Amino acid sequence: MKLYYSPGACSLSPHIVLLESGLAFQAVMASTKTHRLADGTDYYTINPKGYVPLLELDSGERLSEGPAIVQWIADQVPEKKLAPPAGTMARYRLVEWLNFISTELHKGFSPLFTPGMPEEAKALFRSKLGDRFAHVDAALAEPPYLLGEDFSVADAYLFVVSSWAKHVGVDLSRFAHLARFLERVGARPAVQQAMRAEGLIRGG
Repeated sequence: MKLYYSPGACSLSPHIVLLESGLAFQAVMASTKTHRLADGTDYYTINPKGYVPLLELDSGERLSEGPAIVQWIADQVPEKKLAPPAGTMARYRLVEWLNFISTELHKGFSPLFTPGMPEEAKALFRSKLGDRFAHVDAALAEPPYLLGEDFSVADAYLFVVSSWAKHVGVDLSRFAHLARFLERVGARPAVQQAMRAEGLIRGG
């Protein structure tokens, strides 16, 4: 199995989940700037969308879009409890969080990484992201993770997206519950291993 990723991008989420799962895989870096692999291969020939993540299964079948990928991974190892069983209300809560993180947080950051975006517009997007993170912070007031006591694929996604804030001037310092969550998730061995593998932290 291969995971195509770019350091620090949203592909860090399935990278973390794969390490949490214990499944064997190869991480292949695909530059989001050149859209080429280390050997010169045009990434568009692998994923016509041109972005990461992409999971290539041992069968050769390819799956794109982070929320779909992490659920597929979780369903291969149900004993890890990375996602609730399909068909349960808890699973739909997971999907609810994955959709919120994808559409309200992930996409909310996109304009802040866009070259030439006017500062006035960026200020509006930062304000909207602040409102969305306030919702997340309130949801984390008591449970250690988004779904309760068990770490799930939604927590990996939230951790990754939240890590972008410091790079684009989104202030999360007022969200104490979120801060504790990020510290808790960031200390997980799989998270540390994925970040080291992508060159985001040193040591170990």
